[in-house]
Formats: sequence, C-alpha cells, structure tokens
Amino acid sequence: MRWDGDDYQSRFDRIAAEGGDIHGEAALVRSFQPATVLDAGCGTGRVAIELARHGIEVVGVDTDASMLATARRLAPEIRWYQRDLVDLDLGLSFDVVVLAGNVPLFTPPGTEPALVAGAAAHVRPAGRLVAGFALDRGYTLDDYDAHCRAVGLTVEARYATWSRDPYTGGQYAVSVHGKP
Repeated sequence: MRWDGDDYQSRFDRIAAEGGDIHGEAALVRSFQPATVLDAGCGTGRVAIELARHGIEVVGVDTDASMLATARRLAPEIRWYQRDLVDLDLGLSFDVVVLAGNVPLFTPPGTEPALVAGAAAHVRPAGRLVAGFALDRGYTLDDYDAHCRAVGLTVEARYATWSRDPYTGGQYAVSVHGKP
C-alpha cells in the first residue's frame, strides 16, 4: 500500500478545524502518565506530536517514507525512524508502546505474532502495550491476546473506543496489556 503523508494528514487537519477531537489515542496514553512513549506505526505523527506537546519523550516509527516526511516536517524535534515493525529493534524501552490506527491490520497476514513481539520487546517492566484496531478484517482479539501472552504481556483493560467506552463486543477494540 502506498501512502501520501500530506494527504493523510489533511484529513485529520480538516476534522480538527471542524472542531472534532483527533487526540483520543493520546489522551488515553497520557492517562498512564508515561515519561516515554513509542508510537509504533506513527504515520504522520499525530499521536506522537500531541504526546510531545504534553512533555512526554516520544519516538515515532513507521515503514512509510511519505508519512514520515510529513511527521518530520511537522515535528523535527521528535526522533522518527523508518523501520518495519515486524522485526523492530531500536535498542530502547518505553513506559508505553502504542499501536494506534489499525496498525496490526497493515502488516502482512501471518506476521502479527512478530509485530506484537517487536512492540512488546520495547515495553519496560511495569509498562504497557496499548493497541486499537478493527475486528472485522481477520485479526481477532483471541489471536491478539494469545500473541501478547506468548511474549509475557497480560491484559489489563479492554475498551470499545479510545475514550474508554466499555467493550461489550463489536467491530473495534482498544486493548491495554501490561508487562510484569
């Protein structure tokens, strides 16, 4: 899939200009009071930039050069890395690793366990992996939870939205997994 970072960002710019809240993911992550966050699959940096605006040290990673070019233009002070999340190894750890924007659904089928393992490897002890994605595209919560268990993460919470609406089933979930 090919992306145009500026075009992608313009959608969120329009939503914000019309008064819409585009920072639900960042608000949930901020509620954990992290000092450091890895925005894995950061796209144009919308979540990372908002977290940095609140004094959180953020690193962004994405595979797409166009998305990262937009992120770098919008926030050159943030460290942005072009890497594949499936075999990610930054040699860093974070209080929270966030996978926002359906990130698990953009990896090739069958690579989801490696994606989760790569993200989890960057979570500090007592840290969290937070992911939100649609459930109607073949990657289930049972699969995701199993992949998290396989790398030592335990489910702490599950929501239907980034604003913590209760999850009672449905086509979208936000999961919070902790690392002991």
